[in-house]
Amino acid sequence: MNASAIPAIDATDTTDAATGRRPHAADCAGALFAEHALLPGGWARDVLLRWDGAGTLLSVQPHALPGTAPRAPGPLVPGMPNLHSHAFQRAFAGLTEYRAEARDSFWSWRDLMYRFAGRITPGTLQAIATWLYVEMLEAGYTSVCEFHYVHHDADGRPYADDAELSLALLRAARQAGIGITLLPVLYQSSGFGGQPPRADQARFIRSTASMLALLQRLLPEVRAQGAALGLAPHSLRAVPADSLREAVEGLAALDARAPIHIHIAEQTQEVDDCLAWSGQRPVQWLLEHAPVDARWCLVHATHMTPAEYAGAARSGAVAGICPTTEANLGDGIFDMPRWLSHGGAWGVGSDSHACVNAAEELLMLEYSQRLSLRQRNVLAGPDPQVGTALWSAAVRGGAQASGRPVGGLAAGQQADFLALDPAHLALAGLPVQAMLSAHVFGSHRSSALHSLWVGGTQRVAAGRHALRDDAAQAFVAARSALITS
Repeated sequence: MNASAIPAIDATDTTDAATGRRPHAADCAGALFAEHALLPGGWARDVLLRWDGAGTLLSVQPHALPGTAPRAPGPLVPGMPNLHSHAFQRAFAGLTEYRAEARDSFWSWRDLMYRFAGRITPGTLQAIATWLYVEMLEAGYTSVCEFHYVHHDADGRPYADDAELSLALLRAARQAGIGITLLPVLYQSSGFGGQPPRADQARFIRSTASMLALLQRLLPEVRAQGAALGLAPHSLRAVPADSLREAVEGLAALDARAPIHIHIAEQTQEVDDCLAWSGQRPVQWLLEHAPVDARWCLVHATHMTPAEYAGAARSGAVAGICPTTEANLGDGIFDMPRWLSHGGAWGVGSDSHACVNAAEELLMLEYSQRLSLRQRNVLAGPDPQVGTALWSAAVRGGAQASGRPVGGLAAGQQADFLALDPAHLALAGLPVQAMLSAHVFGSHRSSALHSLWVGGTQRVAAGRHALRDDAAQAFVAARSALITS
């Protein structure tokens, strides 16, 4: 189904989306009153939120009286979905910022990253991911799409429990309290046309049957956690055409609505190699050979022709933009105005976690467009405040890519939101309509995020997560062990 066909949710509707009943006070497990809140239709005054025991918003009522509900410490905005993460790479951040070759590139960075991936253990992965997810929560992300491709032991053999590393990520998300869409990665070849995998890719490799078995193994665990499960064919160079078709069909048989994420057209060499293999560019080939629709997230999609921009947007797929990682790796600049001209959906991810900050990803996205076009305020929408326009669009696209109801402050969505600190120097004295722009573009020395809730449970208070100190200590120990091993 095309994203444009998904019915809009009335933010003022107090009907329980699951049962069709209007909520009674006794149904509500939690409530919060905010003087200002950013709803799907824009900023609203005196908003009363109520949610049930599962963390689903029962009602979002503007122009309400607070009653006995506690008051939010500042303006409420929807939590940001992080649509692309490789958790283990957080411990790798900063370790490649030196020149190893005469001309460093994504490919030389990848070789170093593979060496690091070869040392990961279930214990170190869980410690790294737990700290990363705490960081994400403190930075405004309330859910994450984990693009997980380190499956096996260091020698490439499956663990006794083939899901061991996937389960480590689920445990980390549960411990930190972040929502998660787990995307096990199908990886089979080292290049287009089914080239044999390299020795340093042995931990990633799975047959299609093995991948589908893993998904079946994980499904009960994921559902018990209130998470989502999808599939990530790594890239066209890593998944042969027949395997891509079989895997997508197998996933649809398991869950026809499950999200599908794929790296695509990130590097110009990738485009050239795809042309040499098939006579088509990556996005062109994918649109003609796969059932691309609103379930799909095209991660990066940096190098597209005008026809590919139009076709990919028309499919309903989400463009997964990772601005700080794409800048760090020298990938190139996504043409966002062209994408938006075709009505394309998009969201942001922190990918390799050179930066873990929702606001900074949006800042980098806007600034890259300004540098490319030599204009200002490029991505303002119907709302002229660029920060508000960016935040709202990234929440919508991130929710679609997540395959979870995390699309904003509306009945039937999850109670994922954050409160800005109106006393923060970057925000103090500003009209509420300007505060998100001030948060995105002017609060990075110290974040203007005050508090954050996931599924109605507060995870961050006064800017800090309760696990911050313990999780940071475990992260440092894990990283030290990996570097010295």
